[in-house]
Amino acid sequence: MKPIPSTPMSDLPEPVDAELSDDPVVGHVDESVVLAVAAAQVADAKKATNVVVLDVGDVVSITGYFVVASASSSRLVRTVAEAIEEALKERFDRSPVRIEGQREQRWILVDYGDVVIHIFHDPQREFYAIERLYGDVPRIRWASDDRADSSLSSGDDDR
Repeated sequence: MKPIPSTPMSDLPEPVDAELSDDPVVGHVDESVVLAVAAAQVADAKKATNVVVLDVGDVVSITGYFVVASASSSRLVRTVAEAIEEALKERFDRSPVRIEGQREQRWILVDYGDVVIHIFHDPQREFYAIERLYGDVPRIRWASDDRADSSLSSGDDDR
């Protein structure tokens, strides 16, 4: 099992597309993007699958980013959620505004306000198909390899 990554914030990847940021300051990275990318990396390190970061800020008024991940068992759903909460508290001194679904462990939602993290048990992920609902929003590359881009379809399927 891989340990939770302890990558310094300066080593986290930048968003793939510079045009995703409306900030005119060159090289500026929105703190919310950094938080979302860190959550995705922790989920991946804890063996979550199909991890994606969606920039939903233009279509959802209450948050900027969704991190969506799958887990093969309810126990892993809980483990991933706990690891993300612990890592973001340690690295960013951030605690969630609320957490839902801990008892059922089928879909845990960890809400940081600007970033909402959804950890699904595989059957629930397939049923709710959250990426299909937000298929037109930009995806943020969170990994240096192709995992972040090829883990799920682009959402361009016929609806």
